[in-house]
Amino acid sequence: MDLMLKGKTAIITGGSVGIGLAVAEALAAEGVDLALCARNEERLSAAGEGIRKAHGVRVLTSPTDVTNPNDIEALAQQIEKEFGGADILINNAGTGSEEKIMDAPDDKWQYYWDLHVMAAVRMSRAVVPLMRKRGGGAIINNASICAKQPLGYEPIYNTTKAALVMFSKCLANELVGENIRVNTINPGLVLTPDWWKTAGILSEKEGITAEEYLDRIAKENAPIGRFASPEEVAKFFVFLCSPAASYCVGSTYYVDGGWLRVVD
Repeated sequence: MDLMLKGKTAIITGGSVGIGLAVAEALAAEGVDLALCARNEERLSAAGEGIRKAHGVRVLTSPTDVTNPNDIEALAQQIEKEFGGADILINNAGTGSEEKIMDAPDDKWQYYWDLHVMAAVRMSRAVVPLMRKRGGGAIINNASICAKQPLGYEPIYNTTKAALVMFSKCLANELVGENIRVNTINPGLVLTPDWWKTAGILSEKEGITAEEYLDRIAKENAPIGRFASPEEVAKFFVFLCSPAASYCVGSTYYVDGGWLRVVD
């Protein structure tokens, strides 16, 4: 299927690793030019260079902390100068947390609110004017199944991801008349480096291998019985970015191997 994306420009936050990097690779394979941002400059530069060599697209890499409004504004200016506009925004930057509500201090709540919610708000405010120059665009917010089906050990993550879903719906209603489509993807178990790190720590405590730990997690939670690869999830992101998904607006899509335990 021709997804009609060649020559478009996409911005991806958290684009140097995991789902963000997989989405970048998948979009580049469709001929999309990229603006990638992340905090780790060395890893970001390596990711950008690899994509350039593999796909021959233009790749701007910008070390950016999306919890910092000044960084976001500087990124938008850089993108306007380099590309003259933008067609796709993937608000992907984020990470898990671990705490109890009664123990977590305000500054931890504020950090994850800025990372998962305000980063998407600020990026959208900065990038939508660049989309208007192109006559429209697509914004995809990467939330989590935890926005609907919370995990007990990360209440801040659950709460902020749920807020991100509501923000997406509100923004979709606000922008649909300008030919800018906004949607949310709620992944389930995706085998990212963060999961390998967690598995390495917790499996050692149990006296099992990381592979055994991950296999158990998958079989206990996902009816499909395994984790998704970032590349599997990335393909769905690419579809939602494309004109082929022109009637997909203001929706939340689960890519979870059947993990969600309610009809939604």
